[in-house]
Amino acid sequence: MIYRAMRPLLFRLDPEGAHNLVFGGLAAAERVLAPLGVAPPRLRQAVLEQQLWGLTFPNPVGLAAGLDKDARAPHVWSHLGFGFAELGTITAEAQPGNPRPRLFRLPADGALINRMGFNNSGATAVAQRLDRLWRKAPPAIPIGINLGKSRLTPLAAAADDYVRSLQRLFPFASYVVINVSSPNTPGLRDLQEERHLAALLAVLGEQNAALAAVHRQPLRPLLIKVAPDLADEALATIVHVAREGGAAGLIATNTTVRRDGLVTSTSESGGLSGAPLRERATAVVRTLHRLAGPALPIIGVGGIFSAADAYAKIRAGASLVQIYTGMIYEGPGLARRISRGLLELLSRDGFMHLRDAVGVDG
Repeated sequence: MIYRAMRPLLFRLDPEGAHNLVFGGLAAAERVLAPLGVAPPRLRQAVLEQQLWGLTFPNPVGLAAGLDKDARAPHVWSHLGFGFAELGTITAEAQPGNPRPRLFRLPADGALINRMGFNNSGATAVAQRLDRLWRKAPPAIPIGINLGKSRLTPLAAAADDYVRSLQRLFPFASYVVINVSSPNTPGLRDLQEERHLAALLAVLGEQNAALAAVHRQPLRPLLIKVAPDLADEALATIVHVAREGGAAGLIATNTTVRRDGLVTSTSESGGLSGAPLRERATAVVRTLHRLAGPALPIIGVGGIFSAADAYAKIRAGASLVQIYTGMIYEGPGLARRISRGLLELLSRDGFMHLRDAVGVDG
């Protein structure tokens, strides 16, 4: 594979430098592909296509938030075989993020550690960029917008911060993610507590309805992204709040602060992603599906490097999956390979459609 040949060269660069280099190419591709706005051939597979939240997902493999933080390549992802893409995390205020170095590879573990800190150009700048791109043509796949709290905003004012971002980005979002689970913004994970999460969801729900009326468009599905480090009791609370507050679904999981079982010795702080997170993320998907059932569809993310990894998430209860770290190690063709592999696995097990496999191992 071409990427396998290139990877040693990319891995000689510091991780953030390599990211910026690759994104230069993706931004150039965006300028070519944005006017087209059409899905590439073979993106849709009848066995894998799903209708969720009133949206059509041509296949279940999505881009996880964290890669396209500033929404610089929204039209590119369908041409790499993704069935949907999530942009961000985006905050109301522009912010540089944490000091460098803040991104670290652990090749022996198939993992990354990041403490990026929601570095992005802010909701207003991102909305202006997306407005220019959408005027050429909207993307061919659902686009999620992942929202986080600005670092300098106190916890008591978090709802207003999220609302400001939602107001600016609503027109461009197929669905909206409430990110309350990154470990790299101080205090953010406190928003997963029942009283904070219920209040935040209530405010965003009201604003969602108001914006839908103003724009004469459907409500945007609101999804909650949860941490992998929560006990089952805390997960049950989140499911309860999500149901009561009108959330549409859940994303499991964000990165972990745990370092269990790493081969690499490291003292770097931040969120760990990749292969070491695989089993815990799948366990959280299984628990959430058991608690929520089909009422709250789940996007499974964490340690997906192959079709078998994605299939395990689906059988545990995920209707969709997302990748990020796996693509860093396995290359940009991973989304297509996962879709092809899922077709083979579903056929092997006698499932006529992907939805028939969701939660069978729960």
